[in-house]
Parts: sequence; C-alpha cells; structure tokens
Amino acid sequence: MVMKTEIFLKSESGLGLESELCKGLFFLVALLIVLLEACSSDVQPVDKPAEAVKAEKAVPTIPYTLVKTLVHDTNSFTEGLLFHNKQLFESTGATGNLPQTRSLFGVVDRKTGKIDTKAELDRETYFGEGIVFLKNKVYQLTYKNQIGFIYDANTFKKLGTFAFQNKEGWGFTTDGTSLIMSDGTNVLTYLDPEKLNVVKTLAVNNKGYAEDNLNELEYINGYLYANIWTRNYIVKIDPGDGDVVGILDLSNLFSMAKAKYPEAMEMNGIAFDQDSDKIYITGKMWPSIYQIAFVH
Repeated sequence: MVMKTEIFLKSESGLGLESELCKGLFFLVALLIVLLEACSSDVQPVDKPAEAVKAEKAVPTIPYTLVKTLVHDTNSFTEGLLFHNKQLFESTGATGNLPQTRSLFGVVDRKTGKIDTKAELDRETYFGEGIVFLKNKVYQLTYKNQIGFIYDANTFKKLGTFAFQNKEGWGFTTDGTSLIMSDGTNVLTYLDPEKLNVVKTLAVNNKGYAEDNLNELEYINGYLYANIWTRNYIVKIDPGDGDVVGILDLSNLFSMAKAKYPEAMEMNGIAFDQDSDKIYITGKMWPSIYQIAFVH
C-alpha cells in the first residue's frame, strides 16, 4: 500500500506554517508504524533446539494402601523403627520439655504398643537416635554428642562406643555391608561396621535440589527410604546416584494420628519386615503404628 501525503502552505487560511508541518509529521509517523507492523507480521519466532528445553523429570508419587492399624505408645518419641529376628524394634529420644520421654530402644509389643526396654541412656546426658542391627551387634546414635553405642545383639550388653565426625546423629540403617547414617542434611554417611570409619558419602537430590532433613532410614530391596524431618512424606532414594525416585505422601496418616491424639508430632519411623514383606510406619508420640502396602 502506498500513502500519499501533501502539505499545503496556505498563509491566508489562518493556519500557520508550523501547524501544517506538525500535520505532515503526524502522517509520516503513522505511515512508519504501518510499515513496521507489516514487516513484523512476516517474522516467525525461532524455536529453541530440543536439547535447550529439557523438561524437568517429575518424581512420581508412590501409591499405597492402609492394611492394618496397631497401637503405639504416645510417650514414645520415635527416632528409629526396624525389624530384627521377626521382632519390631523402636528407638526413642528424651526431649527436655517432655519429661515422659526416654532415650531407649527395645521390642515393641504389637498388641499394646509398649516397648520392652533393652538399653537406656541417661536422659540428662544423651538424646537417643536411630539404631541398626548388623553382624550380631546393635549400633545406636546420639543426637549432638557425636558418640554412638555398640551392644551385643543377643544380650544387649554394652560393648563399647564409637565417635563419628558428623555434627549430629539422626537415622540409621544398613545395606548389609555398611552402616548408613543421616545427620539432618541431604548427605548420607556410610561407615565400616568394624573400623567405624567413613567409607563414602552420598548426596541426596530431588530433581536437582538438595533433599535436606533426611531423618529415619530404612533399606528396602535395594533402595533407601528416608523420612523427611517436619514433613509427612518418605522419599525413595537410588543409592547408586542419590536421586529421589519416588515419594510416599503419608499426610493422610498424619491427620489420622493427629485426630486421635492432638499431641502427636511429625512422622518418623519406617520398618520393613523382610520375612513377611510387611512395612510399618509411625511418628513421634503417635497413637498408632500403620501397616501399609506399596510396590517396593
């Protein structure tokens, strides 16, 4: 399209030269805008290369079903839950503002929820954390003392102590070869069960971000499962690279526990009974232990 602009200088019309020039400039600007729009309509956006637009891989939620509800002692400030010789063991901590809590571990009576104590720590000195059985020994972490305890797995007689470099001790499990501990960060520490030295560390990441606050741990069929402190979900971890490959959202069970006992705190505790292929979860001062089923 061609636009023709004429400027007439008519002094006798009452319009001055300056006014006519402004009109002419207005038409020239309008013409320029039209031409630019026409050109821009022919320009197509350039697609980015496929490799530059990689979709972030979503971590799948693991579906589960509630199988059974058992009783749990609401005085138990749960720090560890596991099976050994077909018995359910629990370790607990003693927190200062809850005088009814104790730092101990023992066998849970699945009819009453009470713990048959096998060992107990001085609550004024130590806060008990996770435990693990390996090669006829029980290993127990403490919270801030950087000290762990070793017991005979049959008599529960104390055999000794060990020091660890992590600032804090949280969860404990084993892959059958190493002791694996969490310390509240996103890094898991593997310890040699004899020398108690660090064999390796594993950084856990969820879609590229550090999965912090790893707490109670369980090793199930080649994968690590970890409670996340203050969150009501459990992450499934590939021990090969530390990637989170699945999430168990158990917030509904937390709501059920809270409805039964309002003082119940965050979820903490996952135990796998390899003999019966059953999985149990609970939380700090929960009134219930829940048996759940999911593909693992």
